Amino acid sequence: MNPRLLADAVLLFHGLFILFAVFGGIWVNWRQPIRKLRLILHLACAAWAATVVIMGYTCPLTPLEQNLRIAAGQQGYKSSFIEHYLLAAIYPDGLTRPIQIALGLCVVAINALAYGVPWFFRRKEALARTE
Repeated sequence: MNPRLLADAVLLFHGLFILFAVFGGIWVNWRQPIRKLRLILHLACAAWAATVVIMGYTCPLTPLEQNLRIAAGQQGYKSSFIEHYLLAAIYPDGLTRPIQIALGLCVVAINALAYGVPWFFRRKEALARTE
């Protein structure tokens, strides 16, 4: 298969993975009842994304995409996926370690709200029914 198409597919998957890790809790709680498989899948992805960002690891999808681009005769990039594709739009001055930690904590906070708010209201309704 064409390495450029594979690199583009990895790029697309990487972007969708990030969106899912950050906002997937909303999808998990979209309909009642919460499906266990969706919950486990999302929590695993969110934990992975937060860990990679907070610890400063390189996601394995980044070197995979870079190697595919080089195999396709394109120029790779030396920075991370976030730095290469999103940094200029989100953080024009550069991605520092404190910002990386804040981003990872944002993943955790957004998902805590996505799971906590529906849980709170379900709990409140359950308590009201028992009174």
